[in-house]
Amino acid sequence: MSTTHRLEAKNDFLHGTFSKDYEPIMSIQSGDSIELNTIGLEWGYTYEDGKEEKFLSRENEDGLGHPLIGPIRIEGAQPGMMLEIKINDIIPSWYGWNVAGGANVWHNSIVGLTETPQLRVDWELNRDTMTGKAKIGDRSFSVPLAPFMGIMANAPADEGAHSTIPPRNCGGNIDCKELVKGSTLYLPVEVDGALFSVGDGHAAQGDGEVSGTAIECPMDKVDLTFTLHGQPTLTMPHAHTPSGWVAFGFDDDLNKATAIALEGILQIMQEKYSLDKTEAMALASVTVDLRITQIVNGVKGVHAVLPHGVLKEA
Repeated sequence: MSTTHRLEAKNDFLHGTFSKDYEPIMSIQSGDSIELNTIGLEWGYTYEDGKEEKFLSRENEDGLGHPLIGPIRIEGAQPGMMLEIKINDIIPSWYGWNVAGGANVWHNSIVGLTETPQLRVDWELNRDTMTGKAKIGDRSFSVPLAPFMGIMANAPADEGAHSTIPPRNCGGNIDCKELVKGSTLYLPVEVDGALFSVGDGHAAQGDGEVSGTAIECPMDKVDLTFTLHGQPTLTMPHAHTPSGWVAFGFDDDLNKATAIALEGILQIMQEKYSLDKTEAMALASVTVDLRITQIVNGVKGVHAVLPHGVLKEA
């Protein structure tokens, strides 16, 4: 029998770096689900009455990154396996924010925004209409919401503590807007127990996350189901989403990240349609979209998307 576990964000459950040596906050079985909430990127939560609550990492790290719930141990997980994470539900909190300009980073430099004052935009999130509203200057703007978790990750096998900013082969700060409710993410397991962590809620984001932030928001509910796969045919991060199959690539070099994502989607097509690689490449050229996931997390991210229903055998 599968079990649904419930967690509430608190200091004892939070960390801001990855390490295979962190003690898990709980252990679950393959097939179990977890319902949890997450706090804001600023390591806090603001209630609608204006009261603010601040949180701390239990690991007391230097160079604190994103606030993450975990790690969660999946019993029986071993290196070489694949962890399936089904996203059953994501409900954002009532507010979010993002910033632009004022930082000396490469993309700001190119567009001339390194010396400008940083702009902060505060968003009011309506969960009924799934829209976000904000004022910029004397004008109001609204955007549709499509909430997802920026970070879902297994612990890396490398020794020591590692930044939450760059995504890795075992997951991390993927920041892919495709990973909405109804998606299933597949991540390689690199350490015993997988040691899964989640955080960095986004209410809405464009491909690229060009300012360095999406609408950063706490999540009032995140419902995930975990399943282990012992002999995966694919060994890189990929996902099945409401829009299609998605394969990810991460590298300092955008060309290399693109090649990794392309390799992944070709593998999916070869398996799904019983194709050789040349056949898959020919069909990919007329069906697959290559998209820049993000450009702001150190390494570049690319995701290759094969839309559902685009390829049919006549």
